[in-house]
Amino acid sequence: MRALPALVAVLALAACGTTADPAEPGPAPAPPSAAAEGGPDTIATGIDVPWGLAFLPGGDALIAERDSGRILRVAAGGGPPEPVYEVPGVAAGGEGGLLGLATSDDWVYAYFTAAGDNRIVRFRLEGSAQPEVIFDGIAKAGNHNGGRIAFGPDDMLYVGTGDAGDTSSSQNADSPNGKILRLTPEGEPAPGNPTAGSPVYSLGHRNVQGLAWDSRDRLFATEFGQNDVDEVNLIEPGKNYGWPDVEGEGDTAGGRYTNPLVTWPTSEASPSGLAIAGSTLYAAGLRGERLWTIPIEGAGLGEPRAILDGEHGRLRTVEVAPDGSLWVTTSNTDGRGDERDGDDRILRLTPGQNGA
Repeated sequence: MRALPALVAVLALAACGTTADPAEPGPAPAPPSAAAEGGPDTIATGIDVPWGLAFLPGGDALIAERDSGRILRVAAGGGPPEPVYEVPGVAAGGEGGLLGLATSDDWVYAYFTAAGDNRIVRFRLEGSAQPEVIFDGIAKAGNHNGGRIAFGPDDMLYVGTGDAGDTSSSQNADSPNGKILRLTPEGEPAPGNPTAGSPVYSLGHRNVQGLAWDSRDRLFATEFGQNDVDEVNLIEPGKNYGWPDVEGEGDTAGGRYTNPLVTWPTSEASPSGLAIAGSTLYAAGLRGERLWTIPIEGAGLGEPRAILDGEHGRLRTVEVAPDGSLWVTTSNTDGRGDERDGDDRILRLTPGQNGA
């Protein structure tokens, strides 16, 4: 990912007409404190359904609130979240709303549910310009909206989408739904995609919400299952991951589909965010209410192990901060969790801490 030289200096500036009122910051979070000896630190609280999380070079973070459409800034050391932007046109409902965030140069990228579709915009926090729509036409629904975006080692924008309840779209190469897309920073199909002129990088997905690369530049993704199993997949260009014909492992078409590397029962995971630190993959579990750690072993993955099991409720997003720590967001205010005092919150732990 490229640097953001101008962004840090302008975070406190308002984007005219779209910036939230700094006089209304919402609930004040508690100061950073260790949840328990050896446990994660709570560095911010009082956030309304945090979803996307993107870091700035100085270590501060931008957090997307799914339902309000606001973007908050959280200092690297923790503290009260500061509203710095509100994305116009967010039509929150069900699992839709302001979802993934990514940063590149002095641009902020956001994936969100609009009135008629899911789309990706980019904008700068300074000035008064409206967001620029760089990709739209991703079908929306009450669920399976995908939403994770991330810049890869090649500086291209990768996008995880869902099938929006239409399972046939995942196998339709002309549909952006049920796919991982690969775009230029301007939103065009990236050069070198499996099919020239197409944004599709891989297909046969149900609902992708986690994207991460290892030290060998290999892309991994989390996949929500339906009734049986959730997945972690190694994503390779042009590969078909089987949905809706296959859930989990299985080959019904003579090798047409690619099997996942790891599966769990859906009660144990519902894996959303994904991050890689060193030789360990971290997957945040919503329904499973735990953070899964999975060792990267050669060409594959080792045995998953759960930490933070049930301690903080639903976990949505995990990312590696510039200082190497892991930031994890809870998702207990999303209508499906048991809200706790101070929710939703951001937790911080160091790889190796609390079993991480």
